[in-house]
Amino acid sequence: MSGTELPVIAAVDGSSHSMDALDWAAREAVVRGLPLLVVHVRQLARRVGQEAQEREARELLAAAVHRVAGTAPGLRPSTLAPLDFPSAALVSLSRDASLVVLGSRGLGGFRSLMLGSDSLATASMAKCPVVIVHGGRAEEDPRQASGEVFRDIVAGVAADESSEEVLDFAFETAAAHPGARLRIVHGWTMFSSMLSGGPVFDRGAASDAAERSLAELTAGRRAAYPQVEVMKEPVNGSATRTLVTASATAALTVIGRRRGGESLGLGLSPVAHTTLTHAMGPVAVVPC
Repeated sequence: MSGTELPVIAAVDGSSHSMDALDWAAREAVVRGLPLLVVHVRQLARRVGQEAQEREARELLAAAVHRVAGTAPGLRPSTLAPLDFPSAALVSLSRDASLVVLGSRGLGGFRSLMLGSDSLATASMAKCPVVIVHGGRAEEDPRQASGEVFRDIVAGVAADESSEEVLDFAFETAAAHPGARLRIVHGWTMFSSMLSGGPVFDRGAASDAAERSLAELTAGRRAAYPQVEVMKEPVNGSATRTLVTASATAALTVIGRRRGGESLGLGLSPVAHTTLTHAMGPVAVVPC
């Protein structure tokens, strides 16, 4: 397949969270014009016979394909059931994917945890963007489910080159959804302003410098995507609270991760880790 045909991968395990992720992935595959690959990883650690696991996998994948037919009529997903550890399989498959989508917790997750270990590991190590779908929103706009409206896309960025991939993904996603509004959130402090050569104790000047940094980061992309409405939101202090709060009503919250992570959470900044853990809607983690 060419680069533009790399699939959206939806990971399913039968949990309600994975079914929410499947619905999200199917709709996104249609919007982006990409194939959908539904993956169920048969786990190495399970004390279940191979024949029983294969039967469970066939039944689960058949149910997933049937569900996709209702969510995204006309989409013809392919399926795969590798035998591996879930995060290892998904990280390997991410090398040839446009997007990996999975639920925030699977069947093995503890209810007290907001984010499962497989979700965190995949988001930490995948080679392509990963979307973690946090299910159970208290109020779901029925127009969102039907694809009639796509609410705000919120991107958390640093005012430097590390945000290039985050902004590319956020603008591309907003452009794929007519009417979507892109909110770009950047947390700044007096200390970060001083590190970048800004004013020492002038809060107003530091705020203006953050505005200018955001304008410089987005200028070329705004010209490339003139149809996308953009809101720039410099936030004095950590952007975490703003991102988590916005995630409750955002269609997607986009954060970055440093490449090269080889363990749980490595590469996620404190802002990104907290946002991913406490978000109340889908979060895209983009390797930077």
